[in-house]
Amino acid sequence: MSETVHAVPQGFKAAIGPAELAQLHADFAADADAFWLSQAKRLDWTRFPTKAGDWSYAREDFHVRWYEDGELNLSVNCLDRHLAERGDKTAIVFEADEPGEGRSLTYRELHALTCRFANLLKREGVKRGDRVMIYMPMIPEAAAAMLACARIGAIHSVVFGGFSPESLAGRIEDCDARVVITADEGVRGGKKIPLKANVDSACDMAHGRIDRVIVVTRTGADVAWTEGRDIRWDDVFESLSDDCPAEAMGAEDPLFILYTSGSTGKPKGVVHTTGGYATWAATTFDWIFGATDNDLFWCTADVGWITGHSYVVYGPLMMGRSTVMFDGVPNYPDFGRFWETCDRLGVTIFYTAPTAIRALEREGDVPVKAHDRSSIRLLGTVGEPINPAAWEWYFDVVGDQRCPIVDTWWQTETGAALIANLPGAIDMKPGSATRPLPGIQPLLVDAEGRELEGAVSGNLCLRSSWPGQMRTVWGDHDRFFQTYFTAYPGLYFTGDGCRRDEDGYYWITGRVDDVINVSGHRIGTAEVESALVMHPKVAEAAVVGVPHDVKGRESTPSSPRLPASPATTISAAS
Repeated sequence: MSETVHAVPQGFKAAIGPAELAQLHADFAADADAFWLSQAKRLDWTRFPTKAGDWSYAREDFHVRWYEDGELNLSVNCLDRHLAERGDKTAIVFEADEPGEGRSLTYRELHALTCRFANLLKREGVKRGDRVMIYMPMIPEAAAAMLACARIGAIHSVVFGGFSPESLAGRIEDCDARVVITADEGVRGGKKIPLKANVDSACDMAHGRIDRVIVVTRTGADVAWTEGRDIRWDDVFESLSDDCPAEAMGAEDPLFILYTSGSTGKPKGVVHTTGGYATWAATTFDWIFGATDNDLFWCTADVGWITGHSYVVYGPLMMGRSTVMFDGVPNYPDFGRFWETCDRLGVTIFYTAPTAIRALEREGDVPVKAHDRSSIRLLGTVGEPINPAAWEWYFDVVGDQRCPIVDTWWQTETGAALIANLPGAIDMKPGSATRPLPGIQPLLVDAEGRELEGAVSGNLCLRSSWPGQMRTVWGDHDRFFQTYFTAYPGLYFTGDGCRRDEDGYYWITGRVDDVINVSGHRIGTAEVESALVMHPKVAEAAVVGVPHDVKGRESTPSSPRLPASPATTISAAS
């Protein structure tokens, strides 16, 4: 991998400089509890916590709790607290599949839409702690549905609109949901997606568990209807009040369930709670992107993934910023879609997946240079390790060598980013997520769990908890412990291999259960893929190991099978 070092381009105004970053690390080292409580002050609490973290990774006393005596409401933190000063500021810019056919909602309008959704859910009997499935396109109503659940204390579970009826049904059954919020159809790349029809099939498979299906109009398609169960959003909208009192939620009350793939084939419901997740999502959004009132932030992820939760909806809205919801794909109507949209909307911060970057790089520079892109001041990557060649193209061609790139490493399980370069405080190395954020304590261990020092490769673990850490697997707390805390007792095992260089920079090498063992040499799949895509005729590569009787197996037998990280759960469209 490349060891090239790029300084932050001249003229970039950093939100956090080297001195401020050093102070954050020093504050954590001096008093971790005070440090974490200070980050919680970003939010409005109905009862501010007196406790920070209370956690143990030991089997005999296993628990993870953050801010447990605090009370707050996340919908209030995303909406109500901004109304006085930012009520007329744009909250969400909806960018539809067809360029220019979107719309914008102010914070006041999003608040009213959220309250109407919340009042409909309450009218239909949804109570605090009930589970609500959201299976929608990337439209503002999807964000409002999430915020409405948070407002009344219901637990939302968003399912990516590209998933099958079988996938939706399995998630409905696992969390015993009673309500689904969907749309008549979705539209991506000019193609219709039969969302309502998929929900109908899923309801049949879920054996009558679903009592209500709320249907938002996206295309106006004529869809099948089940009287007494289905509710057309347009028919009830005017009858619903645009004001809804918010529930005071305990910090450890569940906020959402987000399903990831599991080694047994059964999806795993990752549970995030209200106070810790909110604090970490808001903090990392602020640290990493430094967005101001003058910025328009565009994370291209779908809300069906954790990135869409943390950096499309919750992070930006908690900080009172303007965020883009994109209902399209990078190559429709052409391969210049991202850059045409950035120009038309005035996007200043752009955050996307390496898979999308490589797909666009394959098409050459012309679709990029056909557009101005001068509004963009900061670029970011998320979802998987970015190979150095794609990083350089992103920096040179998309950013014209004037925009820093923030490379972020994290997982569904971590809630938000854990390793990332803060532009202006840390120099960039193409392909490296750089260094841990303040309060995060990674370490590398060998197969026997011995800590490795210095410049070395090993298995990436975390020594201590952080507010955004998942709390459990829905309905199976033992599975949570077995999956993440048994391979290396006393540590959280991420499931990723990693190399740390002589400057203390971290290079994610891929899932350790995907390590290829050739004649005793262990090679991460990300390393091989990176080498392959360096060839000018290779746009994308996926490496899969196969057994060999002489030269080795495709993975180490003792390596636990862990859930997919964002590297495998965030699509190119994200």
